[in-house]
Amino acid sequence: MRHTISVLVENKFGVLARVAGMISGRGFNIDSLNVAPTHDPSLSRITLVLNGDESALDLCTKQLRKLVNVVEIIDFKGEPPIARELVLVKVLADAKQRPEILRVVEAFHATIVATTPASLVIEVAEDEEKAAAFLTQLEPFGIADLARTGRLILKR
Repeated sequence: MRHTISVLVENKFGVLARVAGMISGRGFNIDSLNVAPTHDPSLSRITLVLNGDESALDLCTKQLRKLVNVVEIIDFKGEPPIARELVLVKVLADAKQRPEILRVVEAFHATIVATTPASLVIEVAEDEEKAAAFLTQLEPFGIADLARTGRLILKR
């Protein structure tokens, strides 16, 4: 089962390594890991998407709370949160294909961030399902490169 948790931590050296080590040591596979400072430069938010059963997640959460630099843990159960993933994708695009690619870009409210005679770099920020659908629509044109942030999440 997939779980998303957000861990607010002190922005200090080694905290990410301790959090990731503790989680992997409990038998969780980390599907997605995203870390960035918050509006308070002394704090960072670690967003984790994990695979594991409910009892293992509860144990993992309890162990996280014991780590010195952990300030808060939010488990996104219940009320649906706001979740997004940023995707940058380089698509092969000759002059004949560009109008069709532009229709896909428009349909997903994506943005073209760079162009060359042979390719387009497109940015989209969507939930995971829409991001996957977007990439599926672009696959026939030829995806030359791809980068994804992983899930970012906040409570409503």
